[in-house]
Amino acid sequence: MSNPPRDGEGDRAQRGGGGVRHMLRRPEVYRARKLRREMSLPEVLIWQRVKGGQTGLKFRKQHPIGDYVADFYCAQRHAVVEVDGAIHEQAAVVEHDARRDAFLIEEGYRVLRVTAADVLRDADAVVEGIVAFAANPLHHACGMVPLPASGEDLA
Repeated sequence: MSNPPRDGEGDRAQRGGGGVRHMLRRPEVYRARKLRREMSLPEVLIWQRVKGGQTGLKFRKQHPIGDYVADFYCAQRHAVVEVDGAIHEQAAVVEHDARRDAFLIEEGYRVLRVTAADVLRDADAVVEGIVAFAANPLHHACGMVPLPASGEDLA
């Protein structure tokens, strides 16, 4: 017996109507789906703690952004979290990560990198840091700069 149809590829798609065309999806979507199925242990440990809005913020795992796939993404705060294993210390990967971070920052995302070793050492503390990062934007909305509170120097 064959597997059931996926992605709207049922009999309507065979007749030419309805379902989603296989070729219309970006390659990043397929890569993200594969990465979701093959998450590393540190990624799984983080996901267990942030999924379903347990932290008060909603995160997505392995979310495509442009040509890249973010390990974790918080749409509410435009925050990207990357879990870096030992391979991220290699020169070629460091350069790739720098290009990726520059692209994400240019597109308005905030990027936080955490090491896999830190996650394995204390996943709860890493998740607390992730939530603090995502919950506290570094800039104020509409480009407004807050005025100093009374008694604070302007210098």
